[in-house]
Parts: sequence; C-alpha cells; structure tokens
Amino acid sequence: MRIGEVAQRAQGGTSLLGDGRRSSTAVEHRAPRMTLRSAGLFVAAAVAEIGGAYLMWQAIKEGRGLWFALAGAVALVGYGAVAALQPDAHFGRVLAAYGGVFIVGSLLWGVVFDGFSPDRYDIAGAVVCLVGVGVIMYAPR
Repeated sequence: MRIGEVAQRAQGGTSLLGDGRRSSTAVEHRAPRMTLRSAGLFVAAAVAEIGGAYLMWQAIKEGRGLWFALAGAVALVGYGAVAALQPDAHFGRVLAAYGGVFIVGSLLWGVVFDGFSPDRYDIAGAVVCLVGVGVIMYAPR
C-alpha cells in the first residue's frame, strides 16, 4: 500500500480493495467512532479558545493582570493544536465548521460564566449553526 493510500484511508475511512475499488464497509464501521472523536475535539477546541479569549478579556477589561493574560495565551495555543487533530485534512472545512461550534460554545460560556440569558433567537441561531456544522463536517462525500 502506498503512502497516499494510507493517508486516504486515515482521512476518509475507506479501504482499497485489491483492484483499486473502495469498500464502503470501512466507512460504515469507522464513521460513528470518527464522528465522536471529531465532536470531542470540537468541544475541546471550543473550551480552549473561548476560555483563552475569556481569560484575555478578564486580564484586559477587568484588570486581572499578567497571569490571566498568560493563561489565556496558553489556552489559545492549545486551541490551535487541538483543532489540528481533527481527522479531516482540510483546514478550511474544519475551521468553517468550528465557527458554528464556537458560536454555540460562546453562548453557553456566557450562560455559565457571565450571567448571560439567551433568548429564543440566540437558541434558534445556535441550532442553525450546529446543523451547518453537521452538513459541513459529516455529510457523506
């Protein structure tokens, strides 16, 4: 098996048959596990990025000091590393889908840490964003 075939199997979850055809059974068996891993990475990335931004906000807007700013910077670097662990190899797709996760995560962060109370339009928008994430990341290709 060539390197390109190995990378393709890792990215798309397909396996090549001896004659070069693709087997969909590998996709069917791997899809739920890869989707769960991907969703977990999106949550971890959201916590790192939103948490990092919140710490920076606290350092600058609330005068919490250098340690908050440094912790925020570390968390933001962590976000970049976690986002790169997504099984999809396309940066644009991952970052676009993450935008929807970021929107939902930001609203939830505001509820938990900032006393924010979302209205029905916030909730409807969040649902639309999550549907978009699902279409972008998990539609069969």
